[in-house]
Amino acid sequence: MASEIHMPGPVCLIENSNKKLVVNQEALEILSAFQQPVVVVAIVGFYRTGKSYLMNKLAGKQKGFSLGSTVQSHTKGIWMWCMPHPQKPEHTLVLLDTEGLEDIEKGDNQNDCWIFALAVLLSSTFIYNSIGTINQQAMDQLHYVTELTDLIKSKSSPQQSDVDNSANFVGFFPIFVWTLRDFSLDLEFDGESITPDEYLETALALRKGTDENTKKFNMPRLCIRKFFPKRKCFIFDRPGNRRQLSKLESIQEDQLNKEFLEQVEEFTSYIFSYSDVKTLSGGITVNGPRLKCLVQTYVSAICSGELPCMENAVLTLAQIENSAAVQNAITYYEEQMNQKIQMPTETLQELLDLHRTCEREAIGVFMKNSFKDVDQKFQTELGTQLEAKRDAFVKKNMDMSSAHCSDLLEGLFGPVEEEVKQGTFYKPGGYYLFLQRKQELEKKYIQTPGKGLQ
Repeated sequence: MASEIHMPGPVCLIENSNKKLVVNQEALEILSAFQQPVVVVAIVGFYRTGKSYLMNKLAGKQKGFSLGSTVQSHTKGIWMWCMPHPQKPEHTLVLLDTEGLEDIEKGDNQNDCWIFALAVLLSSTFIYNSIGTINQQAMDQLHYVTELTDLIKSKSSPQQSDVDNSANFVGFFPIFVWTLRDFSLDLEFDGESITPDEYLETALALRKGTDENTKKFNMPRLCIRKFFPKRKCFIFDRPGNRRQLSKLESIQEDQLNKEFLEQVEEFTSYIFSYSDVKTLSGGITVNGPRLKCLVQTYVSAICSGELPCMENAVLTLAQIENSAAVQNAITYYEEQMNQKIQMPTETLQELLDLHRTCEREAIGVFMKNSFKDVDQKFQTELGTQLEAKRDAFVKKNMDMSSAHCSDLLEGLFGPVEEEVKQGTFYKPGGYYLFLQRKQELEKKYIQTPGKGLQ
């Protein structure tokens, strides 16, 4: 197990090619390489809104995620960059940069909703990046959030998919961070200064009424409020003039707007300090291999025409890890038995006592590495396999005991048989001499230690 992972730059995690989502095997191998808990930060927004710049700042790099300097969107699919967490020892920071929503080049934006949904499902902090203020147009553009209940299932049962069931989602969903770029308004409400967080909550206020316009107005706000109870907002001034914006990868920071740089510093500090480790239902901590499993499970569901199901993802993860936990426990049991047992044992009880000790320790190994063992299915399987291993050791012990006793008997009585063939006992008093030798050898056989069970 690698203690840290070092990636010189991002790699594509999920390709969006020819209207299909494809998982990149290289990225999966990277995720398999580390066992530390992961803090997953994903960013989503419309193309050419500066998402990648913020992610590079989180990576502590000037370059990395492609920025581009034209109306052409550079990021396709979802790109991943893993690195040691700058503030949490023994944790890995996983940054996910997504392709721009509603990119004019794509023509068909059918996968935009899936990109949005995957970013929510995989992250522990979800950043929505947009230009300007939070007005009705900004809310209308965030229609993806209103479609989450049509794109994601929290449970495998078919009777749900409604905003009112949002409680099923909240336990899985990440912190919601709205970053507002090129923000030019004064933060005031009713003549009073307000914070960016208060500005966000004011923008999410619901209107009273039941007419269609009011419902349309309230829907995205209602979804954000219900799905993302933990919310944060950051505003950013324009970083510089138009020419500088096209050279953000190479321009020196002292040439950029000082207030913008301070705002970026405040943003990165918050993300590092308050972004949680990715967890699943029941408080299951996600590490690299588990994140790999989530990516594969969700993308596989989408590609097969099904809805990604959070419960199924956890069950799939449990299937994989509990199977491995059973195998690890069996391996431990065999290693301990082979190290500690001296065959053949003098009694069967001696072997069974050692079996019980190793069995108890093996079950402990399983319990440490398993989770969500529904109805103790895998623990029962472990018990069955341990019984079979015990029986195999008992048989091996019997066979070794039998073979050892046969060798001992042959060694003791072999010379007597040779004397019989040579006629040594065919003389007066020979029969009694034979019986005497036989009794001596039987006594010696009985007194010889280490015969085992025979």
